This record gives sequence, C-alpha cells and structure tokens, in this order.
Amino acid sequence: MLYLHVAVLLFGLAGLFGKWLTLPAVVIVFGRTMSAAVALWLLGLFVGPGRGRMSPSDLAVLCVQGLVLAVHWVTFFYAVQISSVAVGLISFSTFPVFVTFLEPLCFGEKLRARDGILSFVVFVGLLLVVPEFELRNSVTRGVLWGTLSGLSFALLSLLNRQLSQIHSARFLAFSQNLVAAVCLVPFLSTASLHVTSRDILSLVVLGVLCTALAHTFFINALVTIRAQTASVVAALEPVYGIGFAFIFLGEVPSGRTVVGGTVILVTTIAASFFHYNASQSRTNESISLSRAEAL
Repeated sequence: MLYLHVAVLLFGLAGLFGKWLTLPAVVIVFGRTMSAAVALWLLGLFVGPGRGRMSPSDLAVLCVQGLVLAVHWVTFFYAVQISSVAVGLISFSTFPVFVTFLEPLCFGEKLRARDGILSFVVFVGLLLVVPEFELRNSVTRGVLWGTLSGLSFALLSLLNRQLSQIHSARFLAFSQNLVAAVCLVPFLSTASLHVTSRDILSLVVLGVLCTALAHTFFINALVTIRAQTASVVAALEPVYGIGFAFIFLGEVPSGRTVVGGTVILVTTIAASFFHYNASQSRTNESISLSRAEAL
C-alpha cells in the first residue's frame, strides 16, 4: 500500500510541472518521455528487459501506443497550462469510465446499461466544472483538452490489454515512452526551444521521479494488491495533485470545480468496483465451466 500511495502521489505531482515550466506542452512531454525511457532502459540493464517474443503485429501496436501516449500527455499538460492543475486532473480522471464504456465495444463484449448511466453521470460532473459553454473561457477549453487526455489514456489502456500478457509492464512503459519521444521530435522545430539548465533538471525529475520511478512503484504494488484496490487508490491522483497545487502554487479550486470533481471521482470509483466485480464474475464462470467439462 505504501508503494501504491507513493506512486499515485508522484503521478499527482506531475501536473504541477505544467505550471512550473514555461515551455510548450510538446517540449515538456518530449523531455518527460525521453528521460523516462532512458531511466527504464538503465533499469532493464540490471533486472532484465522483460520482453517476450516480439512479432510484427506487436511492434505495430507498440508504435500506436507510443503515439497515443504522446497525445495523452500533450493534451494533459496543455489543459493544465491554459486552466489549472485541478481542472486538468479532474477532467483527465474520467478515463476509468471511458475504459468501462469502450472496453465492451472494442472487444465484442456485452454493453451494459449501467455503463451508459455512469458515462452520463461523469458528463454531468464535467458540466458542473465548466463555468460557461464558451470556448473563449480558459476553464472550458481546459476541460475539453483534459477530457481528450482521459479518452486517449483509456485507449492506451485498452491497447495495453493485448500486450500485457506477453511483455512486462516495465518493457511496455519503456517502449511507449521511447516511441512517444520520437513522435514528438518533428514538432520541436515549431516550438520555443529556449530551455535553461533549470528546465532540463525539472524535465529529468519529471521523467525519472514522476514517471519511471512512479511506474515501477505502481507495478511493485500490483504484485500483492488487487487491481480493484489499485484503481480506487489511483482515483486519489486528482486529490493529491490539487493538494500540491494549493501548497506550492496557491491554486484554490472554485466551488463548481470541487462539486463537479466530487461527482466524477465518486463515479469513477464506482465504475472501478463494477468493472472489478464483472471481471470476477467472468472468471468464476470460466472456472465453473472448466470444472464441469472436466467432470
């Protein structure tokens, strides 16, 4: 549990770098992904690569995952930069509901009415966060970009479902961060590259501490903790992030943000419970069927 909470705390801390660094989101994400890829590669030299047999289809999926990861983090940091850490984290935290809603569609599973209800409640929560339906409003645009970040992370999670049975999570994280960094290289020429030594140090901390180390801690926690427990604790990321933003940036979320965020967080926790219970039911049904066939 200590590993798990430290990992989620570090994930929540990452949002503050969108305010601390005055660099474009593309540059921030490039520095983060490259630093994380190098750190995970060095870790692999000591503990092994954790890579299974690589097929051409696996390589194609890894490339798509890296591209989606780049989109996810660029949209997240942009949401934080144009609005606030609270708005970026809360709108991003919709991703578990996107997973719950999209997983049946992507894998041919039955779509439950409950999934639609949960998605609608999250939508209501987002409406509460949005102060006005006007794109000139920075908070409104922050919610839109943050929600896109949540959607892209949900797609990344679904893509990980295919390869996580073959390759270690560490290898997948290394590959995705490396591909994401490569995908962002063409966009660096159009971004401001006035990077100071302080910026470079901050990017290394972001990549190593808030990405590579946090990811390693999260994996270690999953060795002994149920996925359901991990998903519920992961919902605390916006809480940690908003707390850090209050302490270090003096950001105080508005009443609408608090109410809408509470609705979204409660719904995502409920979605995690429902998703876990459904998975357990499918597992129990499979075990019962196997026993019946054996008899």
